Amino acid sequence: MTPPPRNPGQRRRDALVRLEQDVDAWVATADGGGTPYLVPLSFLWDGRTLLLATPASSPTGRNLQASGRVRLGVGPTRDLVLIVGTARALQAAEVPEEVGDAFAAKAGFDPRRLATPYLYFHVIPRRLQAWREADELEGRDLMRDGRWTVPDRPSSAVTDRTMEQESGKW
Repeated sequence: MTPPPRNPGQRRRDALVRLEQDVDAWVATADGGGTPYLVPLSFLWDGRTLLLATPASSPTGRNLQASGRVRLGVGPTRDLVLIVGTARALQAAEVPEEVGDAFAAKAGFDPRRLATPYLYFHVIPRRLQAWREADELEGRDLMRDGRWTVPDRPSSAVTDRTMEQESGKW
């Protein structure tokens, strides 16, 4: 039996749990000619932004360096979190050691220790959607233009601060 549709606040809370607990996302990019590329990558969620790592010379690495545009799908098709974001490339030396360690612990591998040169990508969500079934398609936008559209708790106000304003620590 299909569970009843969730209210937007519950969807936000569920999306944040998924981002905290899931290890991998489907990451979509495109080259300069518009050819799409889709690959699964591990990620670290810090509560506001995502950190990805991929070989610098891979199609995903090249596409992210060139455009800075990314889409990520987290979770199964019947409980999906879809993120559209901007990505900034970081050399391993630019990632604080504790962040690199947290990424390695969650992902199960440490790109800093590999022979292949990896880049990290700091992803700032600009749009976030979450839904399970067709009955949750309406109201699936939980974030637009980097701003949450629903409060995290029923009594809290939606902030005007964008994810970009709050994610500047690295």
